Amino acid sequence: MGIEAVVLKQYQNKVNQALKQFGNYAMPSSEGWLKTVRKALGMSGSQLAKRLGVTKGRVSQAESAELSGGATLKSMHSMAQAMDCRFVYAVIPEKEIENVIKNRAVLKAKEQIKAASTQMALEVQTLNDDQLSYEVDRLASEIIKKMPSDLWSDE
Repeated sequence: MGIEAVVLKQYQNKVNQALKQFGNYAMPSSEGWLKTVRKALGMSGSQLAKRLGVTKGRVSQAESAELSGGATLKSMHSMAQAMDCRFVYAVIPEKEIENVIKNRAVLKAKEQIKAASTQMALEVQTLNDDQLSYEVDRLASEIIKKMPSDLWSDE
């Protein structure tokens, strides 16, 4: 296994670890994390505003911005600190990263085989369903092994 493969595996392990630790967490949909934590602390918006050195309206805006997706990382971090909390930011895949890669490799393999099958059909050399399935699996495995730079290109 080459150094690039080792480094790639380390990245994959790190992402999978995050998935295991945080994969089930979701933002409280009705209020967001900021307001939920503030209420859990028994802290009013005015009290948080005073700790931040801003107006109560600014706290309300930040809480709304979190819900709408407009909050900045900086504002989330400063509000968390003002509540004696830590702001944690992560991008978590829906499933293990190897499965995300495999699904993409299968898609790319199907695209390549479809292009080849069109040419083969013109030459009356079509593959049956079992042969097509085998070729998709074989080519997808090859793609995963090589991890080509165009794996995520949509051409």
